[in-house]
Amino acid sequence: MGIKNKKAYRRFRIKMRIRKTINGTAERPRMSVFRSNKQIYVQLIDDDSGKTLFSASSTDESIGDDKINKTGQAEKVGKLIADQATKAGIETVVFDRNGYLYHGRVKSLAEAARKGGLKF
Repeated sequence: MGIKNKKAYRRFRIKMRIRKTINGTAERPRMSVFRSNKQIYVQLIDDDSGKTLFSASSTDESIGDDKINKTGQAEKVGKLIADQATKAGIETVVFDRNGYLYHGRVKSLAEAARKGGLKF
């Protein structure tokens, strides 16, 4: 019995390895990134209560430029989530790359969030 999708299985194993050690609280939520083929999504999650505090994505109206590439969209999403968090008084987060490699869109989102004032 073989594995049908090795790439998804590999990402799942990396994700579980990361999630063993990372946990978000209300003071320091987990910043989880999801990357699809066309869009990028980010959530600030309080794992103690199991609730999403804030979310931002490249489908938001403020980011909806068709002429910008996907890494540029990820930068805008990072700035947007940083603005939402700092307005609510959240300064530090725990970054959860969700099994994705730290380069490209995930890296540009994280660096934009750091420039926006989040510490992780």
